[in-house]
Amino acid sequence: MPTGTSSGKAQEVYDRINGLTGDERTKTLVDLAKQEGTLSIYTSNTDLDKVIDGFEKTYPIKVEVYRGNSESVLQRVVQEQQANYNGNDLVETNAGELNVMADQNMLYPYEGALRAAVRKEGQADGWTATRFNVFVVGWNTTKVKPGEEPKSFEELADPKWKGRVSLEVGDVDWFAAMYKYYLDQGKTDAEVRDLFNRVVANAKIAKGHTAQGELLSAGQFAVTASSYSHTIDKAADQGAPVSWHPASGTPVQPIVIRPNGVALMKTAPHPAAAMLFVDYELSEGQKILHESFRVGSIPTADDPVAGLTTISVPEKEMLDNPKKWDALYEEIVQSGREVK
Repeated sequence: MPTGTSSGKAQEVYDRINGLTGDERTKTLVDLAKQEGTLSIYTSNTDLDKVIDGFEKTYPIKVEVYRGNSESVLQRVVQEQQANYNGNDLVETNAGELNVMADQNMLYPYEGALRAAVRKEGQADGWTATRFNVFVVGWNTTKVKPGEEPKSFEELADPKWKGRVSLEVGDVDWFAAMYKYYLDQGKTDAEVRDLFNRVVANAKIAKGHTAQGELLSAGQFAVTASSYSHTIDKAADQGAPVSWHPASGTPVQPIVIRPNGVALMKTAPHPAAAMLFVDYELSEGQKILHESFRVGSIPTADDPVAGLTTISVPEKEMLDNPKKWDALYEEIVQSGREVK
């Protein structure tokens, strides 16, 4: 096991700090974290480097990072825990993977005023949201003229969008949220399937949101059904002809939001450094994430989804029945044409 505390000691530190607030909490954390000296983070967040840089400039703590996709992060944590090897103090990744770790009792509660400020959808059992993926209908502004933007997801089933729409092959979480939304609105299961089938009949299927965003910017299709808002906002800031805000000013709703977040490992070798980092990411780190066009977990005055209808991914349903939703989405999108 890496040099540090035992798992029992880690939990003692967590309990002690969870009961502190304000300057006393910060001073105690800094003193203990200095003694630990290092911090190990496993993450799938491509924008976390800037937060880590800010943390290292603020505190004399050396951060070691393993980065992979969310599935790789989960696999590494599970394998190490099964081998009784405590390789990381923190995990910063997607909701689905964090829920699996929480379900397997690998995480420890983080408490405090900063967690209390997080949107309620991000105050999960065992972990805390640091940012949200915001799924939006976006478009290429040279392909879709002002006033011609889609006003609803259902509109994308219209034959006029044939060959002009894109779905992303892995967006099972977005799909499950939208599917359940339409059922809750009174549509039958057959009606919801028919809606998605008609949208897919108009669609090209992309693999990965980054690639999809690049193809949208290049005009390979006119509209994306479930882009990340930060992908579009970042591209627009760099001059790409893309937007998710129509001339009318009101984006397509509902907007699916899904938290991504951070969790303390129950067996962390460096628990004080871990808690200090979470405090930092939920304070100064939020400003850094906003600079990368991420939607932070603590609402701000310029909250991009304020006043809009948002729906959450059905996390428990996804955790309990992952194969059901994977299979259903795969069945529906397989009729679309894949684009590279």
